[in-house]
Parts: sequence; structure tokens; C-alpha cells
Amino acid sequence: MASSNSKQQMHGGELVARVLKKHGVPYLFTLCGGHISPILTACKRNKIRVIDVRHEVNAVFAADAVSRLTGIPGVAAVTAGPGLTNTITAVKNAELAQSPLVLLGGATATILRGRGSLQDIDQMKLMRPHVKRAIRVKRVRDIVPALTSAFEKAVSGVPGPVFVELPIDLLYEESLVREWYLGKNPGGGNWRTRLMNAYLGRHLNRIFRRAELFHDPAAIPEPMMPRIPQFESTHVEKVAAALAESQRPLLLIGSQAMLNPTRVSELRQAVEKLGIPVYLAGMARGLLGQDHALQMRHKRRDALREADLVILAGLPCDFRLDYGRHIKAHTQHIAINRSSEDLTRNKRPHIKVAGDPGAFLISLSAAQSAPPDRSAWSQKLRDLNTLREQEIAATARQKTKFSNPVRACQEIEAALDKGSVLVADGGDFVGTAAYIVQPRQPLSWLDPGLFGTLGVGAGFALGAKLVNPKADIWILYGDGSCAYSLAEFDTFARHNLPVIAVVGNDGAWSQIAREQVEILKDDVGTVLNLTDYHKVAEGYGGKGLLVKSERELNTALKQARKTARSGKAVLVNILIGKTDFRKGSLSM
Repeated sequence: MASSNSKQQMHGGELVARVLKKHGVPYLFTLCGGHISPILTACKRNKIRVIDVRHEVNAVFAADAVSRLTGIPGVAAVTAGPGLTNTITAVKNAELAQSPLVLLGGATATILRGRGSLQDIDQMKLMRPHVKRAIRVKRVRDIVPALTSAFEKAVSGVPGPVFVELPIDLLYEESLVREWYLGKNPGGGNWRTRLMNAYLGRHLNRIFRRAELFHDPAAIPEPMMPRIPQFESTHVEKVAAALAESQRPLLLIGSQAMLNPTRVSELRQAVEKLGIPVYLAGMARGLLGQDHALQMRHKRRDALREADLVILAGLPCDFRLDYGRHIKAHTQHIAINRSSEDLTRNKRPHIKVAGDPGAFLISLSAAQSAPPDRSAWSQKLRDLNTLREQEIAATARQKTKFSNPVRACQEIEAALDKGSVLVADGGDFVGTAAYIVQPRQPLSWLDPGLFGTLGVGAGFALGAKLVNPKADIWILYGDGSCAYSLAEFDTFARHNLPVIAVVGNDGAWSQIAREQVEILKDDVGTVLNLTDYHKVAEGYGGKGLLVKSERELNTALKQARKTARSGKAVLVNILIGKTDFRKGSLSM
């Protein structure tokens, strides 16, 4: 490859960086590749922090986390071919979790597409089923409009990922690209060479024609306003009237209600003013802080069966709600969702509101008149909650080999401070933690969402630590999920991002093994070793701690927090025993 001129020329990578800067993007997540190098160097010049990871999937998971926590689409850039295919799981996870992000994919030169060049595949066919829009840029002058459109599309309606393909010859300087195509003596050679160069010259003229349109930074357009479904005031009045007549209402809030982080405080105040017993799911966990009187954490199925009105705010009737089977036919069912499909998924509501659920709850609280006395209903749900807490406490007292996993989760809960952010990545151990560990504040819980993806841990934690540099970021790992992203401890070390990882290590894929062994009488494929994950973390530049017994838990977790606050990522490898706490948790 020829070297570029000593004086820096404008190139497509610079245009990409300027659009990202205009949209307030603070970080670019990547794994380097020749197809995208101009994007990385230009982002660095434009003061966009470039975070390079050890696997492309974690670049997208990190971008997803930034999206959820800031409301600004996270951005990842990956090289062509296998660089892009490595992102598919994270892209699909973002689609199903309704996370807005922009994925930039390098590609072979425009003239070589389909000719068998390095890493050349039909990337558009690959990505279209998993994104809101896939955009192939064909000329330099189209880079800015394509990216501006991508950001708007990612956040509009039901948010999700958008893919933009950027061929390598649109990203480098024109003089260098012409040299690649035509050589240093484009007019020389025999007649066949001259004929070919004439053809290539016309192609180059097409892709660089009017490339100077956006050379002036002032020409980069402002971000486009997102298009969000707007509910009518009559919807608010109708729901307010139904709520006023209800004696046993129940409010369920899902991740979609948290899409606008700037209004989270308003949303919390609205929920408190409504005064309805509430269950929080996904990104909504932590909305009311710890131990709020309105928040119910257990026995949701029983509460749904007894309610006379159920409001689903940004939460569809999918498997997480048993497909709506526990909402009785005569129960007033109200659904608020940006997605028209999710409004009626598996169960048709009595009142359906197409719009942003967070904004709707804020409007509903303003319209609500004095509510009736529902203290008996609230107390009944609190009693159910207390009963389950007592059952959990009894399980925690059971003796097991190594540490009781329920007890281990209780110690984690005790170790958290107000600013802690939790990343959930695992099956059985993390499922146990979800019953016990409470997020302390809004936007402090990250889980994969509907797709149930293992492997989100390090990528999510990476994004969370960048957004919350002073907070303790805790990854709750199962020993199965841990191995998916443990190599990113290298990234934490290189970029000085000290997170805390806690592994519940029982040497098995326990969530699968528990049902498989009982039903099929065989543990094939579910057995792991009690691997020294703490030593692996140390090999990548972190600190590792091993916990073999319950009496070591408190000290180890305090040491982990101290180590992270001193500037070093740390992994606590907790050897745990077996319980039947989550027996019957296999989902279909």
C-alpha cells in the first residue's frame, strides 16, 4: 500500500468522524481492520475516544450499553467479512431489546465487489434481517446523508440497530485511491492497460464526484428529530377514568419506558404520584431505587391473577409474562407501547395506546384525580412479597458445598453502594441474583433483554464504565457465560476501565443441567470444570480473587471494590454449591 501525502487530505473517514461528533457520540467501539482504519484515525483526531476490543461482538454490546444509558445511539465500527459476521449476535440482541445503535461496516472496494476479493461477502443480505435499515454507501458525497439518516432511523419509532456499509475506497484520500486503482503512471502501458485505466478512471470520477460537498465542517447537517408515535389526549383521559374506578390496579414497566434517560426523574415522580403497586423489568429495574414501598419484587404471577386492572407500559405479553395467561379475561388490560405488534402480542388489550410508555405515564400522572383507598390491596401484595423473602432467606441458610449461591447473592447485595451499576450475564446464578440484588437507582441495571443472550457482560460493562466513570460497575457472571467475554479484561486493563466481575462458579451449565438430568437422566454437554477464572483475569492484566467458603465472601467483595477503586479491574471467582432454588425455570 502506498503511503499518503505528508499533508493530511480530506477523506471519507474524516466525514464519518464529523457526523459522529455532530451527533454527540463520545466513543467509538472497534476492532481494527484495514477496511476501516481512516474512521479510527479520524475519530481520534476529532476527540472521539476509540475503544478497541478483543472481539467485535463486544464492540456492539458496548455500543448497546451506551445507547441504553445515554439515549444517544452507540456506534461500533468493524472490518469487512468476518469482522461483521462476528457482530450478528449482538446486533440481533439490540434489535430485540429495542436499543438504538449504528454499526459501521467496512467493505471491499466498490470496483471489486463480487469478484472474490479479501473478506468480500454480500453484507447487505447478511444484515437486512437483523436491523431496521441497511444502507450501502456508493459515493463519498453520500457518506454524510447516509449516516445522518442512520442516526434518525435508529431512534425513531421502535428503536433498533442500523447498519451502514462503507467501502474501503470511499474512506481513504482520493489521491491514494487513484494510485491503488491506476498505479503511478496511469497513462502508460499497452493499449489494454490504457483501456482498463480509462474504465477505472470513469469509475473513480463517479465515486469522488462532488466529494467536496461536506469538506467544510459547517456543511455537516444537524441531527434529525426522531419520529416517535404520539398518543392522543383522549387516550390519557380514558386510562385515567379506568384507573379511577379500579380497586386492585397493577402497573408493569419495561425497558421501553426508559428510552429517554433525560426524563427518568420525571418518570419516577409520575409513578410515585400514580401510587399503583408496580413491577419493574429490564432497564426499568432500579427506577424507584431500593426497597420502595410501591415496588413489588416477587409473586408477580399471583398479583396478575388478582388484579382488576393491569397496565403494561413498554412490556409485551411474551414468555416473560407467560404470554398473558395470568391476566384474566375480565381484568381491564391496558397496553402502552411504541410497537403496534407488541401492543396486541398474544393478548388483545381493552385499551391500547400507541406511543412512548414513559411519556404516557408522565401525562397520566398529571391527569389523575384523587385515587381511591387501595391500602388493603397494597398490603396484600406486600405480604406476598414478604412471604417470598422469607422463603429466600430459608434457602440461603441451607448448607451446600462451598458457598450457598443464594447466600453469595445476599453478600453481593450488601456490598453495593448507591452508585453501583449492575450487568447481568448468566443463567442460573444470575437468575438467582435477580431475586436478591437490587439496583440502587434508575439506569443501573443492564441485562440482555428478550433474546436472553449469554456473553453481554464485558461489552455492557465496558459501555457502562465509560458512561459512569466514577461508579462501581459489577458484572454478575455465571461460570458458563464468563468465558464468552473474559478476554476483555485485556481491554479493561489497556483502557484503564476498572470493573468488578463476580463469577458464580459451580462447574456446570446449571440452568440447563437441572431440568435435563431430571427429565432425560443425562448430564451430557452441561458439565464444566471449576476453572480458575481469577487466574485468567490476572493473565489479562486484572486482579483475581478466589472464594472457597461463605466466611470469605464479605472480605473478598470488599477487597474487590477497593481494588477497582484503586484503578484495576478485578474478578472474584466464587465457588458455589447446588440448590433447587430455581427448579422449573426452563423457559419456552
